[in-house]
Amino acid sequence: MPQTPPHGPRQPPAAVTVVKLGGSCLDTLDDPWWDDLARLAHERPLILVHGWSRPLQQLDPRHRHPSAILRDRYGNQSRWTTPQVLDDIKTVSATLSEDIRHKLRARFVTTQRLLGSDGLISAGPAERLWWRDKELVELDNLVGPSIGVNPAPLRHAQPGHIPLLTPLARNPSGQEVNTDADRAAAAVAAAITAADLVLLTDVSHLMVNDKPVGRISAETATTLRDTVATGGMRKKLRAAGEALEHGVQQVVIGNGLLSHLLTADTDADIGTVITTRG
Repeated sequence: MPQTPPHGPRQPPAAVTVVKLGGSCLDTLDDPWWDDLARLAHERPLILVHGWSRPLQQLDPRHRHPSAILRDRYGNQSRWTTPQVLDDIKTVSATLSEDIRHKLRARFVTTQRLLGSDGLISAGPAERLWWRDKELVELDNLVGPSIGVNPAPLRHAQPGHIPLLTPLARNPSGQEVNTDADRAAAAVAAAITAADLVLLTDVSHLMVNDKPVGRISAETATTLRDTVATGGMRKKLRAAGEALEHGVQQVVIGNGLLSHLLTADTDADIGTVITTRG
């Protein structure tokens, strides 16, 4: 008769939740929000990916009005990233990461800061063409979409210990580049087959015709992305589709306590839940 191991049967590894902290809302997260995150962090493995949009604007007023916004073939917009912009992103990210680590350390959660450009995230070629005064201009642009993630450094996620990822990447030429944080978080979630991806932002829901959207399918999300969504929400819906396509069970877009977002449904006050079948 088989013997039970001394410490009980081996349990399968717990599914991971990936949380992207939007740069537009990081400075609005209060102590109860961090308390809630820490409680969840002691119960399940989490990975945090942070943005930097508002802190970058606060660092230098020039970043509030980028000198060029490039649009790719899908209609996604990106900031023209020069070496100076990239340096400023790294400066802001170092400060943000330390602030996040301090908040979690005070709540007995350890963290490990990871730079995506240290062999973790690979990026595709940048969009380089920009219309200026009715003329198509080619620009050097240190940005690119996430196309691959090395999951090995993320395997250390466990209850009480969170990998904290700054979503920079390396392009095919080996250059360090800026990459969209929502889509980077989706690529991370896909690479580790996360159970959930939460895209924390400064609005409670995806809105359609001024009405909050509760639970929808990936197919409906794609339709809304290509018809009514604009700006940052368009990217979030693309990120959601990419995550679900690669095995993530659900994506939640919204603002509020993480525990509430992870249990949101069509009657919830916060969060748009997107799943393969809706």
